Amino acid sequence: MSEPKRSTASTTKTQIGSPLSKADRIEIIETLGRCVREAEYNQLTLKVPSEEGRLQKRPGMHYHFKPEIFVQNQGWTEFKVPSERITVRPGEACIMPAGVPHQETISSAKEPFRNLVVGFYSNAISVHLAFEVEPGKPEIDVIEFYDAPNLDVFLSLTNSLVDNNQKTGPTRDHVVKGLSIALFAMVKGLVERGNEGINKDIGKVFQAKWLIREQLSNTELNVKMLAERLQCSPDYLSHLFNTQTEEKLTHYIQRIRVEGAALALQTTPLYVSEIAWSSGFSDPAYFARVFKKFLGMSPQEYRAQSEERRRKEESRPKTIYYDHVDYSAGESHR
Repeated sequence: MSEPKRSTASTTKTQIGSPLSKADRIEIIETLGRCVREAEYNQLTLKVPSEEGRLQKRPGMHYHFKPEIFVQNQGWTEFKVPSERITVRPGEACIMPAGVPHQETISSAKEPFRNLVVGFYSNAISVHLAFEVEPGKPEIDVIEFYDAPNLDVFLSLTNSLVDNNQKTGPTRDHVVKGLSIALFAMVKGLVERGNEGINKDIGKVFQAKWLIREQLSNTELNVKMLAERLQCSPDYLSHLFNTQTEEKLTHYIQRIRVEGAALALQTTPLYVSEIAWSSGFSDPAYFARVFKKFLGMSPQEYRAQSEERRRKEESRPKTIYYDHVDYSAGESHR
């Protein structure tokens, strides 16, 4: 593996969250490629914490409504969850299940801390490399987002890997091996193909976009908070964002939140109030008004329509030929 970029705790906040360089991309591709190879030869150490305490608010812990993937390159990460502690060492991987409260502690040991993290957002996947910004605290060094219209496939693979990793039986190892190869190979493919759509922005606009996705569930997320983090005035950031993207920053924040909520309504059984909170809305009634402004219907109506479309898809004919439609389940030729 190529020598990773040496980041130190003296790195300033304005340097955090830069786009990937060529060396960063190579490091990520090689890391993911190693995971694929090790999975193929049954050598991948994959750790998955218990889901005990899911969706509970625990002091000093946080959780996400989608899973996260961690691959350790240097140093180690200790995850504290409600029922256990898990240490991820160099070369090992960990999947943090959706909704599991956790606390991260890191150590640089003999080499600078370095890990790769894959996150799932609204129709996008993020891949970032982290470093030790303060003793025991990780921070994003470089990050890139990838359009993922098939995000549900990635989520299904990841969630299935979590479920099957905790099972026993004669087929368990084969299933985990296959899912691991598919998941890490698909993420590797995203990085190899690259994506200009989300990552073409530069400077503070790029940083604002990844901060919004990173802090999406934070009810305190607003233009003022972004400006303070990016060390500029709210007026300047709003003007710059609007000039470069032709979209108001406040509108962008709400749009990304609504897109994430819409995906959750389609793919999870969570209550609307839970989805509102996970999307950064502390008031479900206000969430419903914003949701309707963007999509023309209430969250409940949107979920009902999504379920109706899914039922219609499932009831369609089995086979469609050039000149006729076959409504049967197929014929036996024995």
